[in-house]
Amino acid sequence: MSEAPTTRKPFFRRRKTCPFSGPDAIPIDYKDVKLLQKFTTERGKIIPSRITAVSQKKQRELAIAIKRARFIALMPYVFD
Repeated sequence: MSEAPTTRKPFFRRRKTCPFSGPDAIPIDYKDVKLLQKFTTERGKIIPSRITAVSQKKQRELAIAIKRARFIALMPYVFD
């Protein structure tokens, strides 16, 4: 009774690339509210970089831009 070895193909996860890095990157600007809202939840929280695939350096810039936009009332702190 010899069983045939079951060879499973390993799960392939495509490596996400940072949308703010590279030659044709989008600049992070606190006045670009439409762009910043893509990186916040519907409740107003900043989405973590492990989900959005933003690099660590750009995630910090993004967080500062979101906080700046909130401070000058371009974005709300919390959505109800």
